[in-house]
Amino acid sequence: MQRLMCKGKLHRVRVTEADLDYVGSVTIDEKFMKKADIKPYEMVQITSLKNATRWKTYALPAPEGSKKICLNGPPAHLFSPGDIVIILSMAQMNEEEIENLRPKVVFFDENNDITGIEEHDLHWPGDVKV
Repeated sequence: MQRLMCKGKLHRVRVTEADLDYVGSVTIDEKFMKKADIKPYEMVQITSLKNATRWKTYALPAPEGSKKICLNGPPAHLFSPGDIVIILSMAQMNEEEIENLRPKVVFFDENNDITGIEEHDLHWPGDVKV
């Protein structure tokens, strides 16, 4: 069986640009992509904290250090500079792959500076690892 798992997350990052006259995608600071294990052209889901809008598209790297989050093409109608979003990176995995999964969550402040990174073990609450 395959399961759709969250493998990386950019949590509460701010949109810096929205460019309607572009082919499509979301442009993300390369550093942010690396920290959340998002590869160029990987599909991601972007969710707005303002209005719960969700959009799926592929990620393209912006120059490292640019702090750029730019929604390109049609989602420029749905997301605006200053919006706080969550960007999820997901993967189809089998049970064996899931056993080795350590999802990464990258946290941001209001200036798109990284404030922390967490890696999570997968376990049920209350489970004791032996």
